Amino acid sequence: MRLVLLGAPGSGKGTQATRLKDALDVPHISTGDLLRAAVKAGTPLGLQAKTVMDRGDLVSDDIVLGMLEERLGQGDTAKGFILDGYPRNLAQAHALDALLARLGQPVDAAVQLDVGTELLVQRLAGRASAEGRADDSPDAVRHRLRVYTDQTAPVIDFYRAAGKLVCVFGVGSVEDVLQRVLAATGQTANA
Repeated sequence: MRLVLLGAPGSGKGTQATRLKDALDVPHISTGDLLRAAVKAGTPLGLQAKTVMDRGDLVSDDIVLGMLEERLGQGDTAKGFILDGYPRNLAQAHALDALLARLGQPVDAAVQLDVGTELLVQRLAGRASAEGRADDSPDAVRHRLRVYTDQTAPVIDFYRAAGKLVCVFGVGSVEDVLQRVLAATGQTANA
């Protein structure tokens, strides 16, 4: 099973990715984790990324896609994977689609965790105040959510047009949401 997890900040993507990894016995691949690991390991792509990040710039899609290609070439992805945090825009969705087609590992489903804006604001603003972050006022969170929606709406449409989008209600216990994702993708947890 090859899944792409989509959802706004605070929708529970990371939590569900971890649970799905265990339930399906496939690796959880976070592009943020890949970047940090490559930089720490000093790989050629990691060194390129570090140079860009040290300037305060965003790492290019080409570098991220290269890291993703290296990661997907590892043996543990043969049974599938869960992608979290990528693609974030339409260009990345097209690039990922082309990469996965070349590797013979097309996405089976893109799972959108659907959580209402006000609940996301509560979750993120609450998480921020617990961590002592003043930059996550409810207004700032709403702005981040609008930017996310603007960028990812075309990604959602891309997967919908491909017949691969699955929307799952992302509110409830972690276990309830996990069971909804498994049911929506036709999977059962590995025992």
